[in-house]
Amino acid sequence: MNKKTVSFLASGRGSNFTVVAKKIIEGDIKARLGILISDKESAKALEIAGDFGMKSYHVNPRNYPGRQEHEEAMVRLLTDAGTDLIVAAGYMRIMTPYIIGRFRNRIINIHPALLPSFPGVHGQKQAFDYGVKVSGCTVHFIDEGTDTGPIIMQAAVPVLEDDTEDTLSARILREEHRILPESVRLFCEDRLKVSGRKVKII
Repeated sequence: MNKKTVSFLASGRGSNFTVVAKKIIEGDIKARLGILISDKESAKALEIAGDFGMKSYHVNPRNYPGRQEHEEAMVRLLTDAGTDLIVAAGYMRIMTPYIIGRFRNRIINIHPALLPSFPGVHGQKQAFDYGVKVSGCTVHFIDEGTDTGPIIMQAAVPVLEDDTEDTLSARILREEHRILPESVRLFCEDRLKVSGRKVKII
């Protein structure tokens, strides 16, 4: 099986990016590291990518007249790197149909709630404030909606009586670090089959 090239989009500290990249470096995920792109010059993920010996790019949205032009620059970099899979690891920009169409069912996102509940930003806070008894996280393919793409894996996290938003978020993050790399591994082994809204693990 030819190894797939996995590239990353990140806007912040890069914890999910780090977990997946380490799994690739250590051989737990049979893939090649591609590139990392960030929309934030201050993103710690850029520094981490350098530590891994990866090429990384700050593609500043302000340098382009519109969202599609910004994504066109990203797609050129991703294509030149031979990217098979994009992992959106804490990437905080809504993607347009342009990049989604170019990488249909090849962009994976991690969301810190059990979709379809609590999509969008601050999923942990939304769930906590709502008073749910169970929260969790979801890995899904990105489509044109907000956190509406086909679901690959989910993990449930109970909400404890003495939880705060921070303690709940920390426990959810541990599960993110488990199911995101597992989803990437399954993709790289050609074990994910998308049929409409359903993702079958084969």
